[in-house]
Amino acid sequence: MQERVSGNQLGGETSPYLLQHKDNPVHWRPWGQAALAEARTTGKPILLSVGYAACHWCHVMAHESFEDAETAAVMNELFVNIKVDREERPDVDAIYMGALHALGEQGGWPLTMFLTADAEPFWGGTYFPKEERFGRPAFTRVLKEVARIYEEEPGKIRQNADVLKAQLAPRQRGVSAEPPSESVLADIARRVMAAVDPVNGGIRGAPKFPQTSLFSFMWRAGLRYGLDNPLEAVDLTLTHISQGGIYDHLGGGFSRYSVDEKWLVPHFEKMLYDNALLLELMTEAWRENKSPLYAERMTETVEWLLREMVIEGGGFASSLDADSEGEEGKFYVWSLAEITDVLGEEDAELFAEIYGVTAGGNFEGHNILNRLDSLELRDAETETRLIAMRAKLLERRSTRIRPGFDDKVLADWNGLMIAALANAEEACGRSDWLEAAEAAFAFVSTRMSARGRLFHAYRAGKAKAPATASDYANMIKAALALASVTGKYAYVEQAREWAEVLDKHYWAPDLGGYYFTADDTSDLIVRPFSGFDEATPNANAVMASNLMALYLWTGEARYRDRAEAILDAFAGAMLENIVAHAGLLASALDVLAPAHVVLVVPEGGDALELRRALSAVSLPGAMVQEVRLGTGGKGREGGSGGLPRTSPAYGKTAIDGKPTAYVCIGPQCSLPVTDAAALVETVKTDRPTTPPSS
Repeated sequence: MQERVSGNQLGGETSPYLLQHKDNPVHWRPWGQAALAEARTTGKPILLSVGYAACHWCHVMAHESFEDAETAAVMNELFVNIKVDREERPDVDAIYMGALHALGEQGGWPLTMFLTADAEPFWGGTYFPKEERFGRPAFTRVLKEVARIYEEEPGKIRQNADVLKAQLAPRQRGVSAEPPSESVLADIARRVMAAVDPVNGGIRGAPKFPQTSLFSFMWRAGLRYGLDNPLEAVDLTLTHISQGGIYDHLGGGFSRYSVDEKWLVPHFEKMLYDNALLLELMTEAWRENKSPLYAERMTETVEWLLREMVIEGGGFASSLDADSEGEEGKFYVWSLAEITDVLGEEDAELFAEIYGVTAGGNFEGHNILNRLDSLELRDAETETRLIAMRAKLLERRSTRIRPGFDDKVLADWNGLMIAALANAEEACGRSDWLEAAEAAFAFVSTRMSARGRLFHAYRAGKAKAPATASDYANMIKAALALASVTGKYAYVEQAREWAEVLDKHYWAPDLGGYYFTADDTSDLIVRPFSGFDEATPNANAVMASNLMALYLWTGEARYRDRAEAILDAFAGAMLENIVAHAGLLASALDVLAPAHVVLVVPEGGDALELRRALSAVSLPGAMVQEVRLGTGGKGREGGSGGLPRTSPAYGKTAIDGKPTAYVCIGPQCSLPVTDAAALVETVKTDRPTTPPSS
């Protein structure tokens, strides 16, 4: 027993996922030069297992195989076994998930890949059962056969490895094309409607993911081109997600996806990034329609975030597990009897009617709370009663064994949530939300930074893992959102510093975009390069928008030129696969017609009334900048935050000594506006355009 424990080297790691496997009889190694050197020294192939803490099927495979002594013995004899937390090393995951896709397999986790001693992939899959079932071979049979072929048929292994490595080589994909014009973007928004579920929202079929990148593009294109159908599709989707079982009606927050087409049965894990992206999109929809439902879901979700997901120092944790007590969703589901026990007969009857609770249940004999049968909120008195009921049920739920908590802080996911919180604060006027966003920003920029470079992950006092392009892109987005909301030019300066790091270490001059990994990340066989979105928007998409915002702030044409270069590079790929490149399509709107609201404030005045007016209208991606007269044209916090000469609003002044707004979309600015209601109408008038027919 002692020998097996000593052979497992995960005990010194900080990742909760890796620590879940530290007592496995498998001789796991963490990814790194030491493990790769062991493979080269022994000549054994590598078994690479990639997962994450909140992954249900990762837990299943662990219990079945990795905790089993007989299976572990086979693994230890035949392979160098490396375990990776995909959230801690998304670069490693991207490479080997790409290899699995190149094999024609559908991706997913756990990812199980077989590599040569030089870390080149040659075959793989996802979950393998201990015994043959689900049409999948038994895991030990797979292990022995892979090891046999590796030993007896090296030519076949070499051929597979060479083909896969060639597939993984960085290159531009897609036909040669021009970046999408306004007319093309409008046409895409119309055509995407065919994929939308007209009853339940989201994309047709099951499982259903929120697809926030796609629906954010539809929202923005609908506003820009005066298209009602995309806007209605977003509203339909957000309403069903908000009332479905994918939403935690007691504790707040959204699960990762729904296994059915009605958003009823979630995969119960809660991820920081999903909640950030949904909060961001819902904020824009709420600005426009002031839906009481959206206001509730936004508030409840932020309350969940601040109650359960903030670690010491202010950073945001990564996720909550789907499982508790070895059972998926057990923490979240209810029986009618328990609800009656908590609420009493009368209240339980009303609650059960509204939240779809029955004696037989709607999920494996249990009940997932939802309001899909009646999407509209009830009258104020009933909703007030429901608040009290939910509080009682939440208190009872707090006595259950909680799901696993992954408290590592990831720079890229924090960037998304910081930006979403800042924008939601601007819309809702919640100073505590802004305080939380600024605290998280300070956490990442100090504890997860050294010598001007970011780290990707932080836990237990240690910052580790090389930063990816998404870490920089999303934190730049966060900095620019905070600059827009607070007027602090220091955030712009930080964004510029991080953009310089990206340009120095990540830019691919021959390809025209950013690599996912830095040029000095030393333990990878290739540098991933793509423009397609995963669960979060692609770094190239985020940076195209960031760069245009930096151009508006500074007037430096190099930022605009680089944003245009990104769109040029990925133009063909965008048009060949619209859904996968929705982030880039949305960023194209920022590049074609960047939105800039300039608030000129006379000395001693403030722009609070005009800022509050902006909460009543959606202008996605807009940069809001205050220029205070009497301070040399400097921003609210001084520094060099005045308007550059290239701005169409340069030289504009306050009218009649009043705070004055100028709405600039593309190269043109509106007439000066001093009245809050008139500012809303000006945005609505100047926001849409009618593109020439494609």
